[in-house]
Amino acid sequence: MKILKKIGWALLLVLVVAQFFGPEKNEGEITSLDAFIAETNPPENVLNILKESCFDCHSNVTRYPWYSNITPVNYWMDDHVKVGKKKLNFSKWPEYSLKRKEHKMEELYEEVEEKNMPLESYTYTHSEANLTLDQIAVIVDWGKKTQENYKQQMNAK
Repeated sequence: MKILKKIGWALLLVLVVAQFFGPEKNEGEITSLDAFIAETNPPENVLNILKESCFDCHSNVTRYPWYSNITPVNYWMDDHVKVGKKKLNFSKWPEYSLKRKEHKMEELYEEVEEKNMPLESYTYTHSEANLTLDQIAVIVDWGKKTQENYKQQMNAK
């Protein structure tokens, strides 16, 4: 029994010490989204959906909830954000080629339409990110129109 008690105290000590360390937060400037917003011109309702459901993991600007300061949760969240930004980063939109923008826009509306995005693990704690069927339709419609604009720009070149 003494060994279990020692192991328990050691684990508690490790957990307490771990709280003083964590990954670097994804707290860039909100202005990093300006180019994407200006170029794709989402209507206000679409922009609100993007803010609530997409930008936290797919931009350089993440709004962190209180529990993001708890290790190991902070590492789990950091991994989600890194993976999300690797797949699509709205803050880096100006760096994408026309072809890539067209393809990313198609992926965006398809993932939303197929209800793969936002992730279920994200909506557990961000209920406002749960998309209604009407919101999904609005995103899909906007995404298709925006994708078509990129196709036209590519054909014009």
